Amino acid sequence: MYLPKHFVPDEDAVRELLADQGTSDLITMTPEGLVATALPFEYDPEAGEHGALIGHMARGNDQWRRSVRGEAMVIVRGPEAYVTPSWYPAKQEHHRVVPTWNYITAHVYGQLVVHDDPAWIESQIRRLTDRHEAGRAEPWSVDQAPARFVERQLRAVVGVEVVISRVEAKFKLSQNQPQGTIEGVVAGLEARGRADDAAVAAAVRAHDPHAARAGRREH
Repeated sequence: MYLPKHFVPDEDAVRELLADQGTSDLITMTPEGLVATALPFEYDPEAGEHGALIGHMARGNDQWRRSVRGEAMVIVRGPEAYVTPSWYPAKQEHHRVVPTWNYITAHVYGQLVVHDDPAWIESQIRRLTDRHEAGRAEPWSVDQAPARFVERQLRAVVGVEVVISRVEAKFKLSQNQPQGTIEGVVAGLEARGRADDAAVAAAVRAHDPHAARAGRREH
């Protein structure tokens, strides 16, 4: 990953991204070539030295059967948004500005472990479901489905786990821009209101290096 130093997040931010991820891409190099599957993962920080990503895929998806050459990779994505140069104060001064894209992502590398075990899969599915049902007035639970139906569903999937060896994360959130530009980006995102704009605006504000330096001076 191309990773300029001003876009490198701290470990807490990376853990938060892994814990709150939605659908991510599991990518493996096999003897037949690259294979990828979009999967919802759960982050287990207690597994191994660096944690693990746990998930499941359809038994009919043969990615889990194929031998893996080297490490597996999971591409995790956070919110993203197009940034127009019209939000930059410099546009009014000299017009030497260009569009960009703000985004949050992580490349997670590790050993792929297959779990063809209904108990392991059920535990993973319960954990995944509970996280996404949290906050609903009447959260759905696996226990609401008939037991025999659940058993059949569990036989139709296979558990997968990526035991993490390393993570390369990039939070590209205008940190290399002057304060006025960052403020313009935040205001523009909040006013535009497209999908992900509010989340990106909050992330730009949270990772504003000028605000961080001002906070240190105050203390």
